[in-house]
Amino acid sequence: MTSDLSAPPDFAAVQAAARRIAPHAHVTPVLRSRSLDALAGAELFFKCENFQRVGAFKFRGACNAVWSLTDDEAARGVVTHSSGNHGAALALAARTRGIAAHVVVPDGAVATKLAAIQASGATLHRCAPTIAARDAAAEAIRDQTGATLVHPYTDVRVIAGQGTAALELLRECGALDAIVTPVGGGGLISGSAIAAHGIDARIDIHGAEPEGADDAARSLRDGTRVTELAPHTICDGLRGLLGAINFDLLRAHRVQVATVSDRDTIAAMRLIWTRLKIVVEPSSAIALAAVLAQRERYAGRRVGIILSGGNVDLEDYFETLS
Repeated sequence: MTSDLSAPPDFAAVQAAARRIAPHAHVTPVLRSRSLDALAGAELFFKCENFQRVGAFKFRGACNAVWSLTDDEAARGVVTHSSGNHGAALALAARTRGIAAHVVVPDGAVATKLAAIQASGATLHRCAPTIAARDAAAEAIRDQTGATLVHPYTDVRVIAGQGTAALELLRECGALDAIVTPVGGGGLISGSAIAAHGIDARIDIHGAEPEGADDAARSLRDGTRVTELAPHTICDGLRGLLGAINFDLLRAHRVQVATVSDRDTIAAMRLIWTRLKIVVEPSSAIALAAVLAQRERYAGRRVGIILSGGNVDLEDYFETLS
């Protein structure tokens, strides 16, 4: 990987990330469903990152970032801010290298995700549920400890690591016409675009974003990145603002983003649970929801769908059964 962390990663960086994380990350399965194919009118290939370590694709990017550090950098630890999945991923990645991790979490984060962060030995720091508060708290910890900041989605090492999921998907499934991923800060979709277009520049890269957190769609439509957002969506993992480097990568790779209602996302999550028999979170199910809402766009095509994670807080669900 390039030593210039301000430059966007390329296909070689994704390939290097795949080699770097191979001893630590899972190669996740790709599932099929005839009934979901029939609903979509397309061949769907589900890359199940809910089976990744910490239950989400985020481990890929965090692991690549941690193992990219020099020994001197690693000795000072790492710090990030996260609503849950990236924090848990960085905590576990840090543990694989035996270094300290500090994770800033916003008030109201999902309890199961906070438990996963603590289980890996990271130190939790709480802050107000705004992007500005998260950034400020992480920067203060970095100043105090000398830890390396590993941003959830604007770090080029993270972006390259996230691209390894699409790399695996294409290696297993062969040619695809399109790949659809959720969009939050943009790490997964930008990494996926780099990986996919490094193999076949003709693959369409499409994003799925909540109607109540539609900054990526608006940014691409208007040609200027949205920098303020008050998100309102059940998709807690997609409430972050699209990063600047991610915005540039989405434009460079001609990524298109569709917005999806929470109602359609919940319906898609129900379908995945019942048809694929796996647990995914709303931030993951939104990718299928986007495909089903645009059936004519995908009809007759081979479509990869990255199911980004499966960290659902089941306590409330099981309470309704008792």
